[in-house]
Amino acid sequence: MEAARVFGLCLILVGMFLVFPGGATAAKGVTYDGRSLIIDGQRKLLFSGSIHYPRSTPEMWPSLIKKTKEGGIDVIQTYVFWNLHEPKLGQYDFSGRNDLVKFIKEIRSQGLYVCLRIGPFIEAEWNYGGLPFWLRDVPGMVYRTDNEPFKFHMQKFTTKIVNLMKSEGLYASQGGPIILSQIENEYANVEAAFHEKGASYIKWAGQMAVGLKTGVPWIMCKSPDAPDPVINTCNGMRCGETFPGPNSPNKPKMWTEDWTSFFQVYGTEPYIRSAEDIAFHAVLFIAKNGSYINYYMYHGGTNFGRTSSSYFITGYYDQAPLDEYGLLRQPKYGHLKELHAAIKSSANPLLQGKQTILSLGPMQQAYVFEDASSGCVAFLVNNDAKVSQIQFRKSSYSLSPKSIGILQNCKNLIYETAKVNVEKNKRVTTPVQVFNVPEKWEGFRETIPAFSGTSLKANALLEHTNLTKDKTDYLWYTSSFKPDSPCTNPSIYIESSGHVVHVFVNNALAGSGHGSRDIKVVKLQVPASLTNGQNSISILSGMVGLPDSGAYMERKSYGLTKVQISCGGTKPIDLSGSQWGYSVGLLGEKVRLQQWRNLNRVKWSMNNAGLIKNRPLIWYKTIFDGPNGDGPVGLNMSSMGKGEIWVNGESIGRYWVSFLTPSGHPSQSIYHIPREFLKPSGNLLVVFEEEGGDPLGISLNTISVIGSNRAQSQLS
Repeated sequence: MEAARVFGLCLILVGMFLVFPGGATAAKGVTYDGRSLIIDGQRKLLFSGSIHYPRSTPEMWPSLIKKTKEGGIDVIQTYVFWNLHEPKLGQYDFSGRNDLVKFIKEIRSQGLYVCLRIGPFIEAEWNYGGLPFWLRDVPGMVYRTDNEPFKFHMQKFTTKIVNLMKSEGLYASQGGPIILSQIENEYANVEAAFHEKGASYIKWAGQMAVGLKTGVPWIMCKSPDAPDPVINTCNGMRCGETFPGPNSPNKPKMWTEDWTSFFQVYGTEPYIRSAEDIAFHAVLFIAKNGSYINYYMYHGGTNFGRTSSSYFITGYYDQAPLDEYGLLRQPKYGHLKELHAAIKSSANPLLQGKQTILSLGPMQQAYVFEDASSGCVAFLVNNDAKVSQIQFRKSSYSLSPKSIGILQNCKNLIYETAKVNVEKNKRVTTPVQVFNVPEKWEGFRETIPAFSGTSLKANALLEHTNLTKDKTDYLWYTSSFKPDSPCTNPSIYIESSGHVVHVFVNNALAGSGHGSRDIKVVKLQVPASLTNGQNSISILSGMVGLPDSGAYMERKSYGLTKVQISCGGTKPIDLSGSQWGYSVGLLGEKVRLQQWRNLNRVKWSMNNAGLIKNRPLIWYKTIFDGPNGDGPVGLNMSSMGKGEIWVNGESIGRYWVSFLTPSGHPSQSIYHIPREFLKPSGNLLVVFEEEGGDPLGISLNTISVIGSNRAQSQLS
């Protein structure tokens, strides 16, 4: 029985490419009814995979799309990233990793469809949920509600994207690959906070989108009150159990985010979702009349630069079927590929047949789709925690615990969600170069500003992002303090709504502290070495990304909220209302020290004892050769603390290896360097170390996988 099942599945996999030799073809019309999307007059049962173009490189896109198609995926789903495309009001950027049109055209060239999630609020664990920070300074602005300034700018950008797609002929109504567009994102999470203005806003957003006349349907995920004709869809891990269905019987049942893993923040372990669990809930959704499933993510990629949201690590959805580097993660990739083939082998009865639901036991059911002309398919569901013998149409089937079997022709068991036939692979990190020669490194210590050297002063602790405008993570708060009398056992107490605080007294580090995704306020008390004269107090406030979600994001504030000095048992002296001087960003950022042409703008040095190590606020640079081959490359930063990395001027993201998980490990140690960032020789590596680390422990590594013949494919 098992051999026959595997042989039958192989025939289905071959047949899938024979029946659909070019995958999806150019569509001329997309409509829908209560069963499915209808493309060129034909019902479609579609599997989709999320790939976000700015989280990889244009050179990676062809291989990622090719592997996605080979996994049985029909549609590539992506967000559109407003703050990348309009970083300044009215100034647009669609170059490099931001080249949305190039990405969509590559998808089209490989014969797949596109679901374009314009938003333009997207969440996505992306900095500020994709909203450009300049929006906050627009007078009267309130995000994502019935607010005229927000609606004006939202409509303007949405129209910009729609017109760009139309100008390139990319909508299905023009013969292009875009079959769906999304407006807004998971609005049910915030709608209640806006009361009646939430409901009127979501109605306006739907009508505005439809009025752009794309010729393809619009969707709203997690928005039960999506106005007609916009389709409301489900996000989550178990939409077959949690989604009550669309808000009209004339709309198809769609799942826009089937989470293949879950996001990860610093200080936490990766969430591992098994191939079996993903398969079970995907098949259950199909059995319950679902006709569109998108895996979020199919490839997560990398949060380059400062693009990740608050406390989120630089790698994104590394546990997806294609990992951060684009390598196959088995058995997840292969098990889902077999699922897609099994489902598509019975697409006709699924889409044309009548559904019947049968009870086969206390925790067993059958979902049967049957049509005289198109055949029959059955889904046998075992919700029990033990093996179950199921009787169906005079045949007996043994189903594993928590499993669904697919019966082709309502007879042959061709797939079972809990039985994985794909060998597990293992990712291997191989050091090819250790940067352990002190003479090859140079360091520059970041300047610590004093109160007297600042141009902006105020008799208050000012809000962090009002000054930085999110152009940098860093803001210096500086002051000067002279005790009225000798101060015994002095200490400084600080409260901050920022993410990180470093306290310097008379240019010496007194202490540091940080919050987390769950700890919103940093509270820090550190001893301070004060003199009897004037004492310089310089406090570096740091952010690790802005939030990506929530109501009234424009009202959120960050930075220092309280500074007190204590002397022994006396009453603390509150400096919060004293005069403070401000300096935005770091000197190294201002001179763009990561660029070759700017290296000489500061004095790099080694001290008498050798390379400066394990001290805060140090910029490091070295030159290295690229490794042989064309496979993925990563830097192991385990010897460092917290900061940012640049290779040949390109930021590969923030790192924070000192923020350990409960098990005592960094949330992320290896940081991806796309091959496109590298030259064969003479590569510039610049590291800004915020806390203190040892660059001699950094290593360059190649990344590969072993353990499955089907998992060896590298990015090509």
